[in-house]
Amino acid sequence: MTEESVPSLIRLDRDPRSSLSYHTRRSRLLAMSEMLTSPIYTPTRRASLAGSQPIMGLMSRALENPNLISLAAGFVDQETLPVEAVQAVASDLLANITDSRAALQYGTAAGLPALREQLLARLDAAERPSIEQVILTAGSNQLLHLAAETILDPGDVVLCAAPTYLVFLGTVANLDARACSVATDDLGMIPAALEETLQQFEMRGELSRVKAIYLVPYFDNPSGITMPQARVAEIVELAKSWSRESKIHVIADEAYRELRYTSEDVPSAIAADSEGDTVVVAGTFSKSFSPGIRVGWGVLPEHLVAPMLAQKGNIDFGSPNLNQHIMARVLAGSFFADQVACLRKSYSAKMAAMLKACDDYLRPIEGVRWIVPAGGLYVWAHMPDGIATGPQGELFDLAIQHGMLYVPGEYCFAAEGEPVERNTMRLSFGVQSCERIREGINALATALHLVSGQRASNIS
Repeated sequence: MTEESVPSLIRLDRDPRSSLSYHTRRSRLLAMSEMLTSPIYTPTRRASLAGSQPIMGLMSRALENPNLISLAAGFVDQETLPVEAVQAVASDLLANITDSRAALQYGTAAGLPALREQLLARLDAAERPSIEQVILTAGSNQLLHLAAETILDPGDVVLCAAPTYLVFLGTVANLDARACSVATDDLGMIPAALEETLQQFEMRGELSRVKAIYLVPYFDNPSGITMPQARVAEIVELAKSWSRESKIHVIADEAYRELRYTSEDVPSAIAADSEGDTVVVAGTFSKSFSPGIRVGWGVLPEHLVAPMLAQKGNIDFGSPNLNQHIMARVLAGSFFADQVACLRKSYSAKMAAMLKACDDYLRPIEGVRWIVPAGGLYVWAHMPDGIATGPQGELFDLAIQHGMLYVPGEYCFAAEGEPVERNTMRLSFGVQSCERIREGINALATALHLVSGQRASNIS
């Protein structure tokens, strides 16, 4: 194959009419790129599978053009970052020579015991796990990667919602494993659909390859849905009852739990795991305090602790120790509660601004609908049938030309399972002001009117 022949293949593989998911198309493009690698250096299979996360390109595009109203990446509000709190805590920490030396030294793979104890005390598990079952990571994405790497062999399957967190789909693909989406409703993954999917794998003789069910129970990324306690418990029970040929874990990504604005809290997924052998909880301070702190955590079944810590020790020799000492002091005082209260006030106003703008500018357009969240950072929207939101469709470029950016919904669907909904998008209200959010939705509506007009003229 020559380099000249690749562009036409890429265009063919990216045809918006294709039934393939974004992640399947990416794998095919990577396979083609392997044919063109230098004879001096060929990337490993793992490196070739990794590719690049689509969200990184969208984030770069937004950062490169400050005039572009990005409702894409889930950045947090710049104005609410806890500068004064971190200054106070860090100054207090570094004023104590003994504590300073401890914080500036290597930590352990599991993380700072004091912070792990604090996290343990905040759990609402039926039977509290031991401190050994709590580990600290560099953000929750590292925990998700470690869990996937420990649970999944190449070819193994993770069942996830349709849609789901696009970065986790990349993690699964990077491990040469498979993601299969399960149907959802306005309460999240449907237990009956999950059981039907498990039955299908069993009939194909592949049940032993199903190793995990991935959920974002609180204010789901991207759909914004919060799963009721009873539904989470039903899914955990299904994971247990279907662990016939191999163990099926439930990975509960609880990154957004603190960001609730109009609803009551729901117990963690770990509360549904009375035996403590099924649920892996991933948490983080990135959304609820500061993403730059890079402190996440996991609560694990006992049998996963040793293998995950072995993986972690090989990767980082312990996550940033100074940051863990800072967060331990943040939790010990009122800093964390104060910051969460600040974020809830700011984000609830922004969410209201986005929903009002959607009502004003998008509701008049026939076929547009969206999910109203009770927290988190995202609104999941459907455009009229037949209007593709991906980079190959007309709407994406027109929206950018009119000054706004969104995440195409096709990025959020697995390669197997439920069909890709190509007329969807994720809109984030985290970083922009209320005024800019309104301008961005107006720009989207303008672009959508143009696409709808073009379609109407083509039909006539």
